[in-house]
Amino acid sequence: MRRLNRKKTLNLVKELDAFPKVPESYVETSASGGTVSLIAFTTMALLTIMEFSVYQDTWMKYEYEVDKDFSSKLRINIDITVAMKCQYIGADVLDLAETMVASADGLVYEPVMFDLSPQQKEWQRMLQLIQSRLQEEHSLQDVLFKSAIKSPIPLPSREDDLSQPPNACRIHGHLYVNKVAGNFHITVGKAIPHPRGHAHLAALVNHDSYNFSHRIDHLSFGELVPGIINPLDGTEKIAIDYNQMFQYFITVVPTKLHTYKISADTHQFSVTERERVINHAAGSHGFSGIFMKYDLSSLMVTVTEEHMPFWQFFVRLCGIIGGIFSTTGMLHGIGKFIVEIICCRFRLGSYKPVNSVPFEDGHTDNHLPLLENSTH
Repeated sequence: MRRLNRKKTLNLVKELDAFPKVPESYVETSASGGTVSLIAFTTMALLTIMEFSVYQDTWMKYEYEVDKDFSSKLRINIDITVAMKCQYIGADVLDLAETMVASADGLVYEPVMFDLSPQQKEWQRMLQLIQSRLQEEHSLQDVLFKSAIKSPIPLPSREDDLSQPPNACRIHGHLYVNKVAGNFHITVGKAIPHPRGHAHLAALVNHDSYNFSHRIDHLSFGELVPGIINPLDGTEKIAIDYNQMFQYFITVVPTKLHTYKISADTHQFSVTERERVINHAAGSHGFSGIFMKYDLSSLMVTVTEEHMPFWQFFVRLCGIIGGIFSTTGMLHGIGKFIVEIICCRFRLGSYKPVNSVPFEDGHTDNHLPLLENSTH
């Protein structure tokens, strides 16, 4: 009984076979079929390799939502060199809530030379080249996200001997401010807070010593995260007048970054630059200095690195192989059919009667005799 059940099951499975086997004696091969098969197999191999490279690659997905975090502090990372002595300038932050954050809370004033050494100039040139490429090709930022390159690369120390006294001041460090719009500025004199805001002791500084030529080696918001090149890194501005104002209008966007290498909360920003000479007689009012007015966006961006799932890769691969196999088979059949029609017409056109036998009524007999030689 078991053997009978096995035979019935085996016969049922054979009847469900969707791939019937044809005996080799019934299979006809041809040179055209072999050529089409080689082309099909080559195309399958190339597309399979390309599809596998796509499967290995990843892409960045951007999602937007409302930023609901208003209670935490915002960190500002600063590394700016101004072409004035440290005792002549002061840096601080004043936000819309009239809250002042002095530079003494986290910034360091370091006397340096404003002119860079050859190695430092090469570093600045490389950073400016990256910035120009990012402005032209925005997709490069995705590559930086995925590679998690440590950026910005710190400014290398001077390799030459410093024989001249320092003529500039490097202001570097970080400050924690409220998550509201504010103004980080560097101007003449040290800041003095008072109930209505703050003031700078600029009366003791001679106007001839004003020089707000500056170099921004690094400016970012939030925690330092590898893979982000900030828009102002490597910027250098040279003042054409001693009484000149440099303004940067910055829009900060909170960003959550999730890649296969890092996961962090940071901030990106866009910036608009403006500079003008202060001339009260011509109607250009203001104060000499460097002013960075920042505002926070209400939207938060979530950047996630995604990868093609294996089942999708398998389905696409089956579609490529099956599609090419079916398409080439159909094209080969259509081509063979057309060739047979053309060859058949040529054969019919080349077939002509050899001789004709006239009848008494003037008609001719176009039929060939069945036998050329007959014996009685």
